[in-house]
Order: sequence, then structure tokens, then C-alpha cells
Amino acid sequence: MGLLDGTVLLVSGGTQGVGAAVARAAVREGAQVTISGRRVDAGEKAAADAGARFVAADVADPAQALASVAAVVTAHGRIDALVNAAGLTDRGTLLDTTPELFDRHVAVNLRGPFFTMQAAVADMVGRGAPGSVVNVISSSELGGQPYLAPYVAAKAGLAGLTRNAAHAHRFDRVRINGLDIGWTDTPGEDATQRRFHDADDTWRAAAAARLPMRRLGQADEIADFVVFLLSPRSGVVTGSVIDWDQNVLGGLD
Repeated sequence: MGLLDGTVLLVSGGTQGVGAAVARAAVREGAQVTISGRRVDAGEKAAADAGARFVAADVADPAQALASVAAVVTAHGRIDALVNAAGLTDRGTLLDTTPELFDRHVAVNLRGPFFTMQAAVADMVGRGAPGSVVNVISSSELGGQPYLAPYVAAKAGLAGLTRNAAHAHRFDRVRINGLDIGWTDTPGEDATQRRFHDADDTWRAAAAARLPMRRLGQADEIADFVVFLLSPRSGVVTGSVIDWDQNVLGGLD
């Protein structure tokens, strides 16, 4: 449909999973896409598969987060849209999380998006041009599992940041929204289940059996929703953190 025709887009954390799916969907809708990530081999492959460009960047380092946006502006003369999809899901409870683990979560899940948004919005505002940002958050930010304490803390911060930045820049015509995604089938989730929960090849089927729709969410489904939020078709919506999940907040059995 060409929802993003001519849009210059950076997808942070676009080397796999949801980020890579967003890149593919955005290219199909006419965007000029750059993806960023830590792993060069995976990033170059994901970019080639999507028809995008790749910039190596570890968003845990603010300088690299800022530089990833600068690289897009250098290549295209501007940045119109940003998706923050990079994420860290290493496990930790309130009682066993070390300061080092806590800091890693904040660095990837909160500080990185903060500074990519800072650079992208600065370019939009500096040009007096509208723009759009979508932050991939998590339904866990609303409370989450006990073993995700530092993750929840950082993602809850990202939800708050999304609303704050949207409010601050609404008169600049920069729309900033977020998605609280639920349990999603991605390569990263598969690795996490095997590393932290001793899962085998049956974990997807077992997980699906416990979910209301009897299936995990799919990255391509989320990508289509992200593209819609980035596009003018989503109208004036800003500051919204939307539940993209099959469980209902506050619903009890």
C-alpha cells in the first residue's frame, strides 16, 4: 500500500526478531530503512534480506546510539522515523539481580532508546518537520514476572519516557508511541527459553497451550502494527502505549 513511501527510517535492534520483521515490512511499504545492531554478520544478513542498510551500533553505549542516527542523517540528509526494537531479557529477581545486570538492562532497554530518540527528534525539530517514533516495550512493564525485575524496571521507564517525549514534542508534530507486546515467537526468545528455562524443542507448543489464542504472537504481526503506527494512516495518535497482547490488563478469572 506504500504506507511509508519515501520515509527515512532507522530500526534500532533490527538484526533479528521483531526489529528485523519491522525492517522487512517497512521496506515493503516504501521506506528507506537502516537497521542497527551489535552483531555485524547478523546485521548485514538481515539488511540484505530486507533490502535495507546496516550500521553497526551497540545502543548500550550512548555514543554509538547517537552515531547510529547521525549515520542515517549523513546518508539521507534527514531521519523521518525511528523504531527502538533493541532489547535485553536476561533474567534477574529483586533478590538476586546484581548492580551490573541492572545497569545492563537500563543501558539497553532504556538509556539506548533515550539517546536514539534524542538524536532523531533533534533532527526532526531542527528541520521543522513532522516525524514518528515507535518504541517496542513489553506488557511485562505493567508488573511482569518475578524473574524479570530489572527488565520490568527498565521497560516501565521506557513506557514513561514514551509518554513524556510525546507530550514534550506534540506541537512539533513528532508522534511518539509504544507497543506493550506479549509473548512472541522469535529467535531471541527461543535462545532465552533454552538458556534460562532449560527448554527443549517442545517449548513453543507447551507455551501456546497455555495462551488464550493457543499460539504465540508473531514478529511479522507486530511489524505490521508498527508500520501502521509509523505511518500517516494512524492519524494524530501520540503518547499511546498500546497493549499488543492476548491477555487483558486487570482481567481476572
